[in-house]
Amino acid sequence: MRRRLAALAVVSAFALTTTASAGVPDPIGDMIMSVVTGSMPGAPGWSVKATLYHAGAKGVGNLDSLGCKVVAMRTAAVDKNLIPKGSVLFIKETVGLKMPDGSPHDGYWYASDTGGAIKGQRIDLFTGFSAASMNPIKALNLATLSAVKVGNFKGCPPR
Repeated sequence: MRRRLAALAVVSAFALTTTASAGVPDPIGDMIMSVVTGSMPGAPGWSVKATLYHAGAKGVGNLDSLGCKVVAMRTAAVDKNLIPKGSVLFIKETVGLKMPDGSPHDGYWYASDTGGAIKGQRIDLFTGFSAASMNPIKALNLATLSAVKVGNFKGCPPR
């Protein structure tokens, strides 16, 4: 028990003294994120600029580029040259957002869609079936979301 407490104290002290600026390695932060997301430290991750879309938008249908039904607060449109379609993404900034059923979001999104304007480190998040569905996510800083690939899915994403 003493060893665990001592290790926790060392880790806490180290975490407090590390800088959080970009470009500085953060092994403790990487380890914590790997526990939270279920991914291995060093898993592919991107800093992405996000936009939002809904099915009421002009030209947006109810199917993604895989031919599956889009899922509110789960479907993500990506540049398939950067993030492969079929990737499960963890976007930590979306944890706790209100889902359509009122439950808190767990941060997991499914890269099952693409879009003509989605090039490079951009991502488009499907919020639902009306413009009002975007309201819960508008409070985020959409210019700097972090997306980490935590797995793959086959077929259509889970609903």
